[in-house]
Amino acid sequence: MIVSSFVAAALLLLPSAPASSATGPRPVEPVPPPVAVRADPALLHRAGTQARVPRTVAAPPRLSARSWLVADAATGDVLAARDAHRRLPPASTLKTLFALATLPGLPAERQHTVSEHELRGIGDGSSLVGVREEVTYRVADLWRGVFLSSGNDAVRVLAGLNGGWDATIRKMQATARSLGAHDTRVVSPDGYDAPGQVSSAYDLAVFGRAGLRNPDFARYAATPYAQFPAGRWSFGIRNTNRLLTGADGVRRYPGLLGVKNGYTTHAGHTLIAAARKGSRTLVVSVMNPRQGGAYAVYEEARSLLDWGFAAAPHARPVGSLLPPRAALPARAAAAPQPARSPRSPAAAPPGRPAPGAPPTDAVSVATLPTGGDGGSGDGSLLLPATFVGSAFLAAGALWWVRRRSTR
Repeated sequence: MIVSSFVAAALLLLPSAPASSATGPRPVEPVPPPVAVRADPALLHRAGTQARVPRTVAAPPRLSARSWLVADAATGDVLAARDAHRRLPPASTLKTLFALATLPGLPAERQHTVSEHELRGIGDGSSLVGVREEVTYRVADLWRGVFLSSGNDAVRVLAGLNGGWDATIRKMQATARSLGAHDTRVVSPDGYDAPGQVSSAYDLAVFGRAGLRNPDFARYAATPYAQFPAGRWSFGIRNTNRLLTGADGVRRYPGLLGVKNGYTTHAGHTLIAAARKGSRTLVVSVMNPRQGGAYAVYEEARSLLDWGFAAAPHARPVGSLLPPRAALPARAAAAPQPARSPRSPAAAPPGRPAPGAPPTDAVSVATLPTGGDGGSGDGSLLLPATFVGSAFLAAGALWWVRRRSTR
């Protein structure tokens, strides 16, 4: 069979009369589309505002907050940020990390009767939901106390159920690291002012995005009103996130999914907020506005959400909320893959630009080579090359035999 193949190949290679009709050109194999080079993650470590939008799109709003960030919650793409990694006190927005670390291990329907010692150590001036000793609560009740009333008393009880205050701190720190939130240092799980306790607009947005992916977290964060047990009776509580409830003269934001607000003397006002409009969900974080009063944090978050929804279809990311290991760029020699949609949840996160790439304030595009890594290195081309060489030899032999026969 192999000899027959050689002969057939040789006959094809023999000189022949011109063909009566010319064959058309070989179809060109499709070339993979260009792959966008995502933003250098170091861009978010720069001071000032970072954004990449065409001139036809408005620049991000000028805010008084010391630090802020707006990102696409589905892809993790950061659309714009200011001093994203600046370490500042987080106040009660740190409760989002507390929830991420402890929610999975505490069944919502579990019941617990609070003892006196569980409420010790609560800081002076703390926000409280009204947990009382000798009263039995469901874990779900306590979580509503955390999310709606920012109750440090509820945090104390849940931390006790989670293994204790110190164990909860370690778990929160480990959770932050696993999410790629390296600016956060936990000292007090409830967010109460403590020396050395810091986070950043970047980390808070990471926590908010991760929370939206947890159904229990998302449900508690979006609850505007609830009843809180008090023994034989209960009382109403209201979410302190004014963008969610529309309280105190703050207009409710359409499509708001909630998340968490906070305030301490040292931190000022802080907020993580998320909203959905059509098929897009945005998450924003705002830390310590310096103008506009107690409710400025909500209005500045509103401005970021408005800008984000308008700019998202045109903006190029300046970073990613994805964990570092997921943000590693693909091996340069890897075979090209079809480009993903910028809004795809599986879109490749940012990596450092290749040498010679355009500056990070420009939209960088790189076309991957169409030939893979330049060779398989496993001898897979050896056999076809052998067949071709043999065919040429066979063709030469047949031509020589025909020449002699003609003579």
